[in-house]
Amino acid sequence: MPRTRTTSKSREPATVRSLQPRADKTSSTCEPKKSTWSEMFTVAACATAHWTGKPIAFLIATGLVIVWALTGPMFGYSDTWQLVINTSTTIVTFLMVFLIQNTQNRDTMALQLKLSELILASEAENRFAKAEDLSDEELEELHQELSEQAEQALGTLEERRSNLTKKAS
Repeated sequence: MPRTRTTSKSREPATVRSLQPRADKTSSTCEPKKSTWSEMFTVAACATAHWTGKPIAFLIATGLVIVWALTGPMFGYSDTWQLVINTSTTIVTFLMVFLIQNTQNRDTMALQLKLSELILASEAENRFAKAEDLSDEELEELHQELSEQAEQALGTLEERRSNLTKKAS
């Protein structure tokens, strides 16, 4: 249920939503919803990332490399024998790049959404909630502005500390 409150900076109402669990059972990204290519890729990428991130996947890969190495004498350490491991690792690496990028994009977007929700629910300025959509120049200007504010706040804190030290002596 949304509720509104005003922020101290803008005095405009900000909507704060409480997170409600979904009533349906298909709230996970890994579960199929519709059958578009994008959603099928998301389901496959999520499932693959889930399973390849487990210790058993590492053990299986290590076992395959050991089996490959042990078969070297049987194949006389031929070029074909070497080509098998080179081709296999190249294909797996190539596909994992896309899998890792997809997972990274999803995680980054989820983190941005969580941070935006916190910004909107806090006393922070609401303009930071969409900072990831700003251009590089706008981000640099915002960084400079915040750096100046941090320097001012640091100066104020140091001044207060020196005043407290003077009063204590």
